[in-house]
Amino acid sequence: MRRRVGAVDIGTNSTRLLVADVSDEGGIAEAERLLEITRLGDRVDADGRLSDAAIARVDAVLGRYAARAAELEAEAVLAVATSAVRDAENGRAFLRETVARHGFEPHLLSGEEEAEMTYRGVCSREAVAESVLICDIGGGSTELILGGHDGVVDRASLNIGCVRMSERHLHDDPPAQEQLHALRAEVDGALPQRLTGAARGLVGVAGTVTTLATIDMGLEVELPEIIDGHRLPAEAVERLLAELAALPLERRRVVRGLMPQRAATIVAGAVILSAIVRATRADAVAVSERDILHGAVLAAARLPA
Repeated sequence: MRRRVGAVDIGTNSTRLLVADVSDEGGIAEAERLLEITRLGDRVDADGRLSDAAIARVDAVLGRYAARAAELEAEAVLAVATSAVRDAENGRAFLRETVARHGFEPHLLSGEEEAEMTYRGVCSREAVAESVLICDIGGGSTELILGGHDGVVDRASLNIGCVRMSERHLHDDPPAQEQLHALRAEVDGALPQRLTGAARGLVGVAGTVTTLATIDMGLEVELPEIIDGHRLPAEAVERLLAELAALPLERRRVVRGLMPQRAATIVAGAVILSAIVRATRADAVAVSERDILHGAVLAAARLPA
């Protein structure tokens, strides 16, 4: 038996919708997946609150997503919020007053819940091998999940997302080398050796990783069915980081395979990924198009209609 439900991932950088048919056994058949860059977390690191402009951007997208989920006859829609909403003093009010108003079931994830949901999403297609580290580079935070055949072994939620690190370190255009070095030093200092040292493989999810894979494969736009499973070599991560960091923002916006809206944060995201690759000594990152959104749709299937 299958049930059609939806999930919305309200991230620091993007807001995404997945409507899917979920079977009793946990199989996911996607009906539609949508993404918009909404930058909810703009200046949350500095100001400690969600701005009115950012809330308005997300509100408009949620209205469109609610209409589309209804058209597709989703019985229930779970909306999960992550780092920006966790950190903002008005985050819970945003969930009550904005998200719930669209008919979604809002849920603020802790860092640990975010890691668990990401793991379930990655494994919704196939189980990960023993001692594989999953990295989810978001806008406000990065989740590291060490997993295996029996589930999550260890996890960490780190405040080193690509929006947060861009705002904190990258002030010149293109960024100066000393700014890149300071960013890398903060990331290196945040990575827990208990996780990176135990990794025997590396899986990457979310926008930074899938964007770098899109560029590496020479695609015009991200095609999930093609990117899923791509192995992004460690040397390609370093090459793409160097190339993107050397470009001013306006030239980054027209790089083939890079969404213009991601141009402002892709360098910081690439620095974070590079640091994780180096810390784990991985020779490549296995790209997964299944992530927290798929974990959320599995949770949505357990909601009442």
